[in-house]
Amino acid sequence: MNTLPDDLISKAQSLIAASRRPVVFSGAGVSKESGIPTFRDALEGLWAKYEPEELATPQAFERQPELVWNFYQHRRDTLKDCQPNPAHYAIAALERDKPETIVITQNVDGFHQQAGNQNVIPLHGNIRENRCYYGCPGEWPQEAVPEGDTVPPRCPQCGESSLRPNVVWFGEMLNPALMEAAIEAVDQCDTFIIVGTSGAVQPAASLALKALEEGKTVIEINPDATMYSERATVFLPARAAQVLPLLILGGMERPC
Repeated sequence: MNTLPDDLISKAQSLIAASRRPVVFSGAGVSKESGIPTFRDALEGLWAKYEPEELATPQAFERQPELVWNFYQHRRDTLKDCQPNPAHYAIAALERDKPETIVITQNVDGFHQQAGNQNVIPLHGNIRENRCYYGCPGEWPQEAVPEGDTVPPRCPQCGESSLRPNVVWFGEMLNPALMEAAIEAVDQCDTFIIVGTSGAVQPAASLALKALEEGKTVIEINPDATMYSERATVFLPARAAQVLPLLILGGMERPC
């Protein structure tokens, strides 16, 4: 990748500095820079013989709950070896400087929160939490789930072996309250920063299109051009961990 032009860097820095209510819209590219494999990349080793539909749908959980639970335990174990990267910390610094900052993320790893962001809308859930498959109220952090005599573990509410990861599976609807909060955040923001997402997953991708259609200032950071790039106010073809600290914090080596 060629060195990013100075004028684009300066323009993006100025737009972010002038914003009062920025929204950061993050995708898998941010987490991948922490060493977290994407969902399909996680289908390796013992899991290579499975299709996503066998591991991440309500039907799969009904057929083979132990298999699905163990796959997500494998994914949680992967998280233990990873940490938030400079992009996560830069976004957290943005919120400290501009308290009305909101992060809308498609990632389920919880790294935005771990890095220090408070105003996070996790559209696709949080893999570090569990909820009851049968709809009992409440979410339980993974570390709070006691090892018991069943796999999956028993729900603290109904006692059934029905705990599942608190993520959105293929074929499931997004949490309406989270989607409503995300739409409101787009409506009220002045700057919309797209980071590490290709726009391939709906309905989340519609949020960036909404920002473009409403005439918001849109800054996109992605190594490759996406469906948003030509319409963005500024498009920076770079990795998030490489360029976000420069834009928000300054002082980092010029990305190239």
